[in-house]
Amino acid sequence: MRGLRGLFSAVDGGSLIMYRVTFRDSSVECDGRVIAGAPAPRRRPGPTWTLERARDRADVTAYHLLRRAVFVDRQRLFERDDIDDVDLDPRTVVLLARADDGEVLGGVRLGPVTPDVDLGWWHGGRLVARPGGPVGVGADLVKAACRHAAAVGVLRFEADVQIQNQRFFQRLGWQVVPAAGPLRPGHARMRHRDDRIAALARATKAPLGALLAAIRPGGAGFLGDDGAPVPGSDLVAACDAILPTMVERDPQWAGWCSVLVNLNDLAAMGAAPVGLLDALGAPDAATAAAVLSGLRAASDRYGVPVLGGHTTLGVPGSLAVTALGRAERPVPGGGGQPGHRVCLTVDTAGSWRPGYVGRQWDSTSGRSRPQLQAMLGSVAAAAPAAAKDVSMAGLVGTLGMLAEASGVAAVLDVANVPRPAAASVGDWFTCFPGFGMLTTDEPRRPMPDAGPAKSTEVGHLTAGSGVQLRWPDGECTVAIESGVTGLGPSGGTGQMGSPSWPS
Repeated sequence: MRGLRGLFSAVDGGSLIMYRVTFRDSSVECDGRVIAGAPAPRRRPGPTWTLERARDRADVTAYHLLRRAVFVDRQRLFERDDIDDVDLDPRTVVLLARADDGEVLGGVRLGPVTPDVDLGWWHGGRLVARPGGPVGVGADLVKAACRHAAAVGVLRFEADVQIQNQRFFQRLGWQVVPAAGPLRPGHARMRHRDDRIAALARATKAPLGALLAAIRPGGAGFLGDDGAPVPGSDLVAACDAILPTMVERDPQWAGWCSVLVNLNDLAAMGAAPVGLLDALGAPDAATAAAVLSGLRAASDRYGVPVLGGHTTLGVPGSLAVTALGRAERPVPGGGGQPGHRVCLTVDTAGSWRPGYVGRQWDSTSGRSRPQLQAMLGSVAAAAPAAAKDVSMAGLVGTLGMLAEASGVAAVLDVANVPRPAAASVGDWFTCFPGFGMLTTDEPRRPMPDAGPAKSTEVGHLTAGSGVQLRWPDGECTVAIESGVTGLGPSGGTGQMGSPSWPS
């Protein structure tokens, strides 16, 4: 190949470049000539910065001084100072962009709108970047503010933006919304939509409609319900599987939860539990023993026997439990109607399960048998028009399933939802709460009496589809636009005679 030459072309940085290649004994020589376009510019290392929360009073003072230089001295938006009550609120968070040498290049503040209690409605503002500073600081601060808001459970995040910056915010995913109150001249109210609730619903429930179309579980009146009435009897059956990752890393808790979720499913149907069957797979006997110890502990605490099951060793961890109960008139999940009140019965005692903070609230392991049984029997005693237990789709996703099965829409009043102090609104609206039951009925009907769990009116059903969150200012934001599962309406109230079953 000595002295062999050739030509080839390639696109580099938007330019068409022709290369001449010469092959020699032990090397290749190559040069390039631009024949179309322009040479790609060489990237020069630009200024860098870090994004962080203000650490002390000196950081906040540096941010305030930068704001004064821009908003007061440069833009004349304020006469003498731009400090206000938001800056004095101890809940306000200040995020900074800091250069490598420690200089504050920009900042933004954000915090709760409502006084005294954080309802997951925050406002951002006073976004500032040093004049003549590096490009990109402002955009990075806006993105950091959105990330922080999402991390602390904010579901409604808004800002009043100068009109000339509106397009900038729109490119970052914000949208203009009507302002309920007066705005500073030359400003627009903008909102960054949080997709957390809808994303959870899509991930956990959206595929069910297509997957189960041929099966139509539950039959007419109980389509897609928490349990299934057994034809020709007063039996109700429910079956739930536990995530394999939970079986592997927290086997005893997996055993407890396998009982908990199935008994909640029966309770939502107004059924009294009769017994349990388990199907367990485990890599070894030690894992199986841990799972079964949790299952047995829950069985004993609830007073519901394990009737039998099957155990396989030497396989990846898996656990599914079937629960049997009795109900003369099962309560459907799709019996809601426009005008019905929505009630949440929930136990806010307890704490986050270690390793599942923000996802699983443990309110049951510290309860006595009488307390647990009072909660399980609450739906049967109240006999509401419809009921669903809050499951993997979270509070809002489960309400969406109830509304979908009923062929209606739901409005959830954010401020009315009972919530433990340790849980943010975002986490509480999307977690598994241990014991949580949604029921709907005529406003005049009594709410469920569930012992330690408290019942609260949290919204209502209306014509349409999906779920909206209603805030203290009367504003409604869309949490779920339409159906959650794709299964559609259940096909009846479910309480008139025996369900019809597909052949």
